Amino acid sequence: MSDEPPKKPVRRHDVQADPSACPAPGTLSDKMAEAASGKSPAQWAYERMILYIKNFEGQLDAEHEVAMGLAGGDVGVMRIAGMGFFDPDIVTFYGTDMSGARTQLVQHVTQLSVMLRAVPKPRPEEPANRIGFRLAADIEEDTDGA
Repeated sequence: MSDEPPKKPVRRHDVQADPSACPAPGTLSDKMAEAASGKSPAQWAYERMILYIKNFEGQLDAEHEVAMGLAGGDVGVMRIAGMGFFDPDIVTFYGTDMSGARTQLVQHVTQLSVMLRAVPKPRPEEPANRIGFRLAADIEEDTDGA
């Protein structure tokens, strides 16, 4: 993801051998696209990550939730429970690791590299947590990006 928010129009391009295996995220909502050039790199990266998470969750069955693989060292996988940004250039992921320990990743937008993974939900009797849909709804409700 770029350090600088693009000027309108917002462009994205995906080519895959089997697009049905992991469809590309949909288009930006009008709210997300309307002020793309006025957003900080952190907010712009945050909003686009939400599109990817929501799209990934849309492909999961009821037994799996989204998690992310972390790069560097032996840090493992984090089940995503929340996400945020701190202008001008920090994106934060909140969640738990596979043992259930509380986890937070604070990352500069120039280092953003996230691998989304499908993991079994921790409590089979409960509905799967769909954080991407809640994050996307929050963007549509938010008027100032704070």
